[in-house]
Amino acid sequence: MSISKANNHSKDLIEKAVAGHDLTRDDIVQLLSLVGKDAEILLAAADTVRKQYVGDEVYLRGIIEFSNYCERNCLYCGLRTGNSKLRHYRMTEDDIIATAKQVKKMQVPTVVLQSGEDSFFTTAIICRIIQRIRKETGLIITLSIGERSYEDYQAFKKAGADRYLLKHETASAELFQQMRPGCKLESRVQCLQWLKELGFEVGTGNMVGLPKQTRETLADDLLFMKDMDADMLGIGPYIAHPETPLAASPNGDVELTLKVLAIARLITRNANIPATTALGTLDPEGRLKALQAGANVVMPDFTPLKYKNLYDIYPGRTDVGSPADIIAKLKNDLASIGRTILFGDGYRPGKTINSQTNI
Repeated sequence: MSISKANNHSKDLIEKAVAGHDLTRDDIVQLLSLVGKDAEILLAAADTVRKQYVGDEVYLRGIIEFSNYCERNCLYCGLRTGNSKLRHYRMTEDDIIATAKQVKKMQVPTVVLQSGEDSFFTTAIICRIIQRIRKETGLIITLSIGERSYEDYQAFKKAGADRYLLKHETASAELFQQMRPGCKLESRVQCLQWLKELGFEVGTGNMVGLPKQTRETLADDLLFMKDMDADMLGIGPYIAHPETPLAASPNGDVELTLKVLAIARLITRNANIPATTALGTLDPEGRLKALQAGANVVMPDFTPLKYKNLYDIYPGRTDVGSPADIIAKLKNDLASIGRTILFGDGYRPGKTINSQTNI
């Protein structure tokens, strides 16, 4: 849909974003407020910028959720330590390696090792897993295991990890502390800065629809992502979990999430942005809609079936079936919107890669 069909004020704002000019907080709030035809034009504009900067190929990352233990008590997450109904599991090192080999077998170039914040997996254990995956599969390794010390991150990089995903969740320090009791946003930001200093490709991101969140705080999220110059942005809707204090809160809005994602594409240009599983949970077409609103990454879940349903961060997750089934369906879905899978390394386009791990 052409930008020229938007109303005059919306047209000027969208054109400003497409041209790559800096957006103010108020500009972003106004873009987030677009509805109807103007909102559709915003998403289409982001898709155009996506095509220009990262192309039509979709990068893959294969997720292994290797532990659902978590020592945090976040109000929104089903893995919170206060959820006494959660059936816990930890995958063995051999199980993790065997699953990584499944990722390799399906030609997915990157494995994402994800867990709750579980200190059972010490620095030494994580480093050993990284080294084995590198030696036995050659996969690119992304970690998503929460806040750790500078020394831990340094050890992970030296062992061979390439990327680290640590969503900031919300750029409001007050809301962050409310949603994550005992945690501070400044500590999260410090971890992200350490990761960048150490040469990781760094991912951050937010949830859309948290209680007490406003369009203004979402604008702050987007400006934070831009200022951080993050390589990957995980943006998904908040989904209420029945065993959390926020069980009665409404889920995040899919359309608002798509607008946040679209603006993220417009202001960061070449960042890698996943079409998240959470969007697919709230809307059967959610991931495809995201891929048509600026997203360029999909993260199929390779966690063994006996564990997959136990990684219960929110209800209703939809990646089911064997890895081969998941990839086959993904290929068909992508073909329906004129997109293809890229079985390459999937680094941020135009980024200079620091491949030295022995730092």
